[in-house]
Amino acid sequence: MGCVASPTVTKWVKIAEIGDVHPGAGRAFEVEGNSIAVFNVDGKLYAIDDSCPHQGSSLAMGSLDGCVVTCRSHGMKVNVTAGELQPGLGMNVRSFPVESRPDGLYVGLQTSP
Repeated sequence: MGCVASPTVTKWVKIAEIGDVHPGAGRAFEVEGNSIAVFNVDGKLYAIDDSCPHQGSSLAMGSLDGCVVTCRSHGMKVNVTAGELQPGLGMNVRSFPVESRPDGLYVGLQTSP
């Protein structure tokens, strides 16, 4: 699966402290009206919409295996690096850029014009 280009970031928002998202795990954050799941895959952070498109379950609460999270409600699989649903369903969840800075973790949002 290839990576999907992120939209232009117009605003960076601090969501957590460094170390709040442990390796091999996900965590949900409410960020300016968006429910965002952040996953730590071998020390690299990825952020996607927290809501599974099938039934709205929290993806952060799912089981992470490598870069794929499995929805706990019904087993739908999502590649957290790009928000792609597997296997090739033609649906995606939004992905967001994430930065680790000395003062915490930030997620990039696109603001409305």
